[in-house]
Parts: sequence; structure tokens; C-alpha cells
Amino acid sequence: MNTSSSHDGPFRHERTSRDQAPQFVLPLVARIEKAAPPARTDALETAARAVLVMLSDERSLGDGEWAQAMRDWQDARIRKVVRRARGAEWRKASALPGITVAGEHAEVRVFPPVPLDGWPRELVKLQVSGTELEDPKDSTGSTEPGKAARSEVPGAAVIWLNPALGMSTGKEMAQVGHGAQLLWWDMRESERDTWRAAGFPLSVRTARPEQWAALTASGLPTVRDAGFTEIAPGSVTVVASHPQFA
Repeated sequence: MNTSSSHDGPFRHERTSRDQAPQFVLPLVARIEKAAPPARTDALETAARAVLVMLSDERSLGDGEWAQAMRDWQDARIRKVVRRARGAEWRKASALPGITVAGEHAEVRVFPPVPLDGWPRELVKLQVSGTELEDPKDSTGSTEPGKAARSEVPGAAVIWLNPALGMSTGKEMAQVGHGAQLLWWDMRESERDTWRAAGFPLSVRTARPEQWAALTASGLPTVRDAGFTEIAPGSVTVVASHPQFA
């Protein structure tokens, strides 16, 4: 079984040769209806799976119709932007080429990468900031993760969020997508096939403060944010683990 490295190069804030390449972004749109928004954990897990579905889709590989865009995106900074839509906005977004991934109640549509200044008009008007979702509270009034996160699924990855950072849900969705992508990069082809065949089981958790130092020193895939929005450059946002790396 292979061992995982931090592999945080594409997400570092220092300037590298990646900055000289044309820059692309992977758009994700979360369906957030005003009357029935999804739970936070459900949305985070669905966003992470959406990134994996896009990475593994046959159209993203080899000579597929999205393959060149995927290569161009991964040759530069690995940027993801999450926007939100409802009603007619969601229907217009759903008509564009892409993939809709459903969680317990959440829906996230992921699109092939586009240039930073080349968003489709149906997406460019969607709100990007201020996406805030909550998990349900238990009988004691404490917030609990969604049902999917509580389930023990064999072969499931766990994507750990930094407990010290106050990020919007939209920002968190992008960060857990980064973490899922690092796990994918660190896997052998056979391991990817197994994970994909199982439906990419994963959970998103916020680490306890006493866990975080050990997680960041573990050698597991680590996301270090470039600091373009919300948080300071170089902040470690996510550590991603998978049973195959144990």
C-alpha cells in the first residue's frame, strides 16, 4: 500500500512556475433553495464527491471532450470556486455541460474548468460569497454532522477541517474538494478504481483542537490555501485521510 505525502504544492501561496501558466478554475454550483437548504455536512461531502466524479469521468481522461481543459487546469493553480443557485438559476446552470452529484439532500453541479475570466454567463451572475449552511442540532442543542458523516462506511475517506479557521460553507466546500483531489492523486490506479466503484465514500469532520497538530504532522495529504479569500495565505485548511494510507 502506498504512503501519502503532503502534496500541497498546487495550493501553496508562494509563487511557482504554475503561476506563469494560463489560470483556470473548476466551477461548482450548489443548489440552495431558500425554503429547504441542505445541511452543511451533506453539502460539504457532496462537493468533495463532485470533484472526484469530475476527475474520474471518461470525458476528463485521455482524449475525452473535457480532457484538455482538465490538463490545463491541473498544470496551473488548482482553483475551485463554489457558487450557489436556486429555482430558475439552478435550472439554467443544469443545462450547461457538467455533472450533478446528489448527496442525502444536497445537490452540487460541477463543470469542466474554465479560464479565470471566461465563466459562462449563466454562472458568472451567481452569488459566490456568503454561502452559509448549518447542520441539525441534537437533543442537547449541539450541532451534529449529517447522517452520511456519522455512518461508518467501509473504505471511506475522512476529510478533516481545521477547527481554528472560520470559513464560510462555500469556502469549506472548495477546501474539502481540494482534499479529495489530493487523495485521488496519491492513489494507485487500482485503488482509484476501487474507491470509484464504491461511489467515493467519504466523510467530512471538523477536527478537535487536540487532534489537529497530530493530523498536520502525520504526512497525510494537506491543503495549504493561497489566501485569495477569507483566510491568511499559507493557512492549512484540510488534512485528508483514507484507510489505504493507514
